[in-house]
Amino acid sequence: MAGQTRCIAIVGPFQSGKTALLEAILHRTGAIDRPGRAASGNRTGDVSAEARAHGMSVEPAVASVSFLGDTFTFIDCPGSVEFAHDMRAALPVCDAAVVVCEADERKRPALELVLRDLEAAGIPRLLFINKADATPGSLRDALALLQPASSVPLLLRQIPLWQGEQAVGFIDLALERAFVYREQAPSEVVALPEGEWPREKAERFTMLERLADHDDALMEDLISEVEPARDRVFADLARELREGQVVSVLFGAAEHGHGVTRLLKALRHEAPGLAETRARLGVAPEGPGLAQVVKTLHAGFGGKLSVARVLRGVLREGDGVTGSGGNQARIAGLMTLTGAAGARVPEAREGEVAGLAKLEGIATAETVAVGNEAPAALVALPPLEPVHAVSLRIRDRKDDVRLAGALAKVLEEDPALSLEQHADLGEMRLTGQGEMHLRVAVERLGARFGIGVDLDRPRVGYRETIRSGAVARGRHKKQTGGHGQFADVAITVRPLARGEGFRFEDEVVGGSVPRQYIGSVEAGARAALARGPLGFPVEDIAVTLKDGAAHAVDSSDAAFQAATRLALDDALPKAGPVLLEPILAVTLSVPSSATARATGLVTARRGQILGFDARPGWTGWDQVEALIPEAEMNGLIVELRSATAGVGHYTARFDHRAELTGRSADAVRAGQPVRRAG
Repeated sequence: MAGQTRCIAIVGPFQSGKTALLEAILHRTGAIDRPGRAASGNRTGDVSAEARAHGMSVEPAVASVSFLGDTFTFIDCPGSVEFAHDMRAALPVCDAAVVVCEADERKRPALELVLRDLEAAGIPRLLFINKADATPGSLRDALALLQPASSVPLLLRQIPLWQGEQAVGFIDLALERAFVYREQAPSEVVALPEGEWPREKAERFTMLERLADHDDALMEDLISEVEPARDRVFADLARELREGQVVSVLFGAAEHGHGVTRLLKALRHEAPGLAETRARLGVAPEGPGLAQVVKTLHAGFGGKLSVARVLRGVLREGDGVTGSGGNQARIAGLMTLTGAAGARVPEAREGEVAGLAKLEGIATAETVAVGNEAPAALVALPPLEPVHAVSLRIRDRKDDVRLAGALAKVLEEDPALSLEQHADLGEMRLTGQGEMHLRVAVERLGARFGIGVDLDRPRVGYRETIRSGAVARGRHKKQTGGHGQFADVAITVRPLARGEGFRFEDEVVGGSVPRQYIGSVEAGARAALARGPLGFPVEDIAVTLKDGAAHAVDSSDAAFQAATRLALDDALPKAGPVLLEPILAVTLSVPSSATARATGLVTARRGQILGFDARPGWTGWDQVEALIPEAEMNGLIVELRSATAGVGHYTARFDHRAELTGRSADAVRAGQPVRRAG
């Protein structure tokens, strides 16, 4: 239906050619004069300086085009798993998705991750096999290779026309027409070569058989050898795509503009529109203007911009809106977006994606409605567990005050980042989804806010304990001319079971230590255990007050605390102090082909394999359970993804503390990193 406004996500594995496809679409529809190149740093889809510097998408890019009377807004989502959270925030409001991939077995697990997100969100999707002009073998073989990544049948819509080993065009199985590619231009219709008819008929019948799985009348036609009407075939293609019964597969070469027009026509005729998306999200068509925020941006000069799709009604400059979190704001301005460029507009109509200026207090993934009533949240995005961390240290102390505000903006832009303050370790940590994820965040701090920070490995929360008991006495006596200071305590220390922490026991008899000072002895013990003889907090220890002495005039709370510290300073070195390091329970999720490499990473990090099994609900994936010292976790995600073509993941939680001895303990006491096993 002409005149529709659709929102289409472009998704797929890292380096599959998503942004190249967006450039080709923009060029084909006349939105840009020529497609940009990553090497030239001039791609519309590379919005930020960080994206251009690294030659990869690090945030979604939004661009709208007009095609045959319809408006399409494309949201080009990053392919790296480190930035996949941006895709998950944008997907729910999209009418459909184009999944860009390659016929490469090594990238199939990454494709599976993307398809699972789409399936979970209920997004209709087409598959665009990129670089197919140079893909060896048949498209049918490619389909068999990629099918395990999808729980929904893949439906081949085209077959290539070959000239030697080069695909020079394609045959559309629904239209039964042949097309020859033209560089950066629409393909040209040509007569179907005589020798291709048998192959075309066989592949078309296979396509129709798949469609007939959900159309009994079509199945009867096939059995009766009745040629179905073309309109009926297209109606089935559209219905089964929208209902998630098939995933149509097209192919091309984005860098050359091949296959782009057919893709756009398939989207125009078969992709659902806003009405279906509203129904999926449970949005009534009537009511006040309603939009969903998919991304938050902070421009150094323009302030906060909330990128949102209007799901109902119209949003206008000056409208007061309320977010699903309850905060209210006023739209200071609206902008259309094409990559990094924008144009001011007075309003945004339903179906459109626009930037809403100055929506303070309203976050990514919130739903906003015109008026004073908070709308129900349409999307729930659970927080992501961090897998990589760095310690931040500001370079210039005069930037200390500005750092908090700048970090708040960076974290508002990217909810997958988090900031942790570790007062016990004296450090501030930035955590996120990987090394590149954190690097980009730090680069933004410098580029947008002029704040430089140095990065370091996070410190490890070592502790110490004792292996045996000891007895000690501490006497604090000081005469300063008026009232003096006096306290005397006799204590014993003994180890407790791992994880019991600290226990204080009072076994004084006869009142040698007055009752009012018993608490002072406990407070002094806690203070003394904050730093033991090895330089770390002491735990899993019992301190027992056995005896002592006091002076009627000179004893005080401070004196008994001081005496207790003296006693513990004497007792702890005699009690066999030993270092304790934190051990994490780690679950690694990897493709089965990489399980051996994953277990090797664990053992190389002084880890203990507890076992592994098939990952529940994931065919061809394993789950490895292990215990790994926290000191060995730094960089694990980098090596794990390197060993798994970018798709490995883990979750970790504190499990227990274990003794650390020998050279490793000596290295910790000397302030050096612990050497890995092997």
